[in-house]
Amino acid sequence: MGKAGQALRQVLEDYEISQTQLAEALGLGRSNVNRWVTETRDPTAETIVEIVRSLRGINPEAAARFVALYLGDEV
Repeated sequence: MGKAGQALRQVLEDYEISQTQLAEALGLGRSNVNRWVTETRDPTAETIVEIVRSLRGINPEAAARFVALYLGDEV
């Protein structure tokens, strides 16, 4: 498990976005976001897209940072 959760945790901390705030933007319960952040579960590819869209709505810089951390040199 890991890379998505690590990237998400870092972005939420760096940009002071709460798990609850992201969960609300995604239309999910906070427990889902918590599972990703604690690396209990990995988000699906479709969910990664939704995370980026939701982060973009909260803070575009946070969304860009998540993509950079998650995909690294792949983009």
